[in-house]
Amino acid sequence: MADGIWKLPKPGPVRVVENDWIAVGGGERLAVQLWIPDTGGASPVVLEYIPYRKRDRYRAYGQYWGRRLAGFGIAYARVDTRGSGDSTGVLTDEYLPLEQEDAARAIAWLAAQPWCNGSVGMRGVSWGGFSALQAAALAPPALKAIMSMCASDRRYTDDAHYIGGALGLTDLKWAASFKLVMAAPPDPELSGEGWEAMWRRRLEASPPIAAKWLRHQREDGYWRQGSVAEDYAAIRCPVYLVGGLGDSYNAAIPRLLAGLSVPRKALIGPWRHGYPAPASPGPGLDWAHEEVRWWDHWLNGAQTGIMDEPMLRVFMAEATEARTAGGELPGRWVAETAWPAPDARTRTLHLQRGRLGDQAATSGAARIDGDRIVGLCAPEWVPFALAEVAGEQSPDDALSLAFDSAPLEDDLEILGAPSLAVRLTADRPAAHLAARLTEVSADGRSWLIAWGLINLTHRESHAQPTPLEAGVTYEIPLALSFTAHRFAKGSRLRLALSQSLWPLVWPAPARASLEIELAGSRLILPVRERPAAEAPFDIPLQAGVPPGAGGPAVETTREGGVIAFRAQWPESAGEAPEIGTVLSGSGPNAELSITEGDPNSGLWRVSQSSGYRRGDWDCQLESRVELRSTTSHFQVRERLVARKDGAVIFERAHEEAVPRDLM
Repeated sequence: MADGIWKLPKPGPVRVVENDWIAVGGGERLAVQLWIPDTGGASPVVLEYIPYRKRDRYRAYGQYWGRRLAGFGIAYARVDTRGSGDSTGVLTDEYLPLEQEDAARAIAWLAAQPWCNGSVGMRGVSWGGFSALQAAALAPPALKAIMSMCASDRRYTDDAHYIGGALGLTDLKWAASFKLVMAAPPDPELSGEGWEAMWRRRLEASPPIAAKWLRHQREDGYWRQGSVAEDYAAIRCPVYLVGGLGDSYNAAIPRLLAGLSVPRKALIGPWRHGYPAPASPGPGLDWAHEEVRWWDHWLNGAQTGIMDEPMLRVFMAEATEARTAGGELPGRWVAETAWPAPDARTRTLHLQRGRLGDQAATSGAARIDGDRIVGLCAPEWVPFALAEVAGEQSPDDALSLAFDSAPLEDDLEILGAPSLAVRLTADRPAAHLAARLTEVSADGRSWLIAWGLINLTHRESHAQPTPLEAGVTYEIPLALSFTAHRFAKGSRLRLALSQSLWPLVWPAPARASLEIELAGSRLILPVRERPAAEAPFDIPLQAGVPPGAGGPAVETTREGGVIAFRAQWPESAGEAPEIGTVLSGSGPNAELSITEGDPNSGLWRVSQSSGYRRGDWDCQLESRVELRSTTSHFQVRERLVARKDGAVIFERAHEEAVPRDLM
């Protein structure tokens, strides 16, 4: 570090190992691809451990980061989890204890390689971020630091299954996608003549995963396994947390910053679920600069200055992605030396008749009936394309119980999770409460800033839900999503309350009515005072990814009380570089419908396909998951079909009625 300023080293040559094997016991082995600095000396290595096919479908991803990191002196290892890609065995669920044990074995193997200096890091987005946190909780000796991006510490509340104790559409979409991960074939070039037997073993082992997840409607031991929030002290190595304002997983970052006791940092940018580079929306960052600086500090012992900087950096946005039509968000980077912020303060706005005000109401009530379908303006928990991003909210606002502030006399910045305290009574034992905080611009358009939803039977506990009692008044706390946003002078804040956010979550079992007591009901904002000077931000910026095309074609109709929503991804086909494998597929495609006033008229149907072809190797997979309900049961259907050379070689259907557990 010359002149007190750390700089990226000049890139050097890289040696690539297309495939090697890590023995993990029981005759099974993990497939690993390596990028090693070709300097003749020993270097640290960073592991990315995911089930997403290192050799073909995620090949370009691995090649980019492998050459980038290894070129700057940090070796990179991409390992397929057991039963995925070219690793042997079977994969039957997410984040299994055996998967975590395999991670520790892979870390020990990497540390023992002659080209490694004995120091290992872990990094990854989504599944890879979960894997890094879970491996850190095992404290393998060679694991010196991790970088977890777009992941969570609590599987039940903040993963792709349940939202506020209600079943999320993302659960069904992920079930359809994950079936194709569990059931995909290995590559014959690596697995040899036994590849088809391996494939058939995977197909036979693939469970009805949507039904399995649906059997666990509470935060039980199934979800607590793999949730590092159960014991933050188990993590003993330094942690860097990365997320995006457009990513629902970012709720874990403030919890981890507050709960961990190890050296830790976090950064939350304007992007969705994915890397800071390439970022969508922008501005993005030259992420190799920050990442190499982190690894150089913790794996090489270099003085890079990274730990002398603020604990948390966040992009303070001045508009939403929908408002900028996918372009770069206006705003600036802000910093906090610690979290919770030592000088944090709040502003309380009270619910009055149709208004948000500084004075508490002394009386009055308002009703929310469960016969209106609200949520079509924000149908995705984790959007992957501009077409899935929460749009202008006025149509949903018109169907909700809305409260508006007076026009702001000055800019107002918030950093953190807004929260709601609502006093209410219900006429049914089960109901939902959803809240959306929007910025209403001077032209009257409404833009989503933060949102939250709670299954009211989970008001005290996700592990032990209890029914609502008629005539009893409850004070319901509801935390909205973590955000950083500057409301502009002259705009208004709007709080919109409803019972539904459809199709984000499945509705409660029966139509309910909620009565909101205005006295005592309030919105609490995490206000951030703008300091005279912000901490310097030295990570080089990169332009964001233009919105372009490639997302799903989305169609919504409302006719005769029936609402239909359809999202169809285009068929894709492309060749994996260097190996000649043609990859194809589509989805997850969704066909959804419901009749207003009848919560059990709903239908969710999700499908996805994938294909692998090279020479005489030709494999296709199709999955479908469908959900309906009665007042007492969920009815789930699942189907998996595999074809070889166009002919069906495997087909399995599963149908199950799963009792509704106060959901």
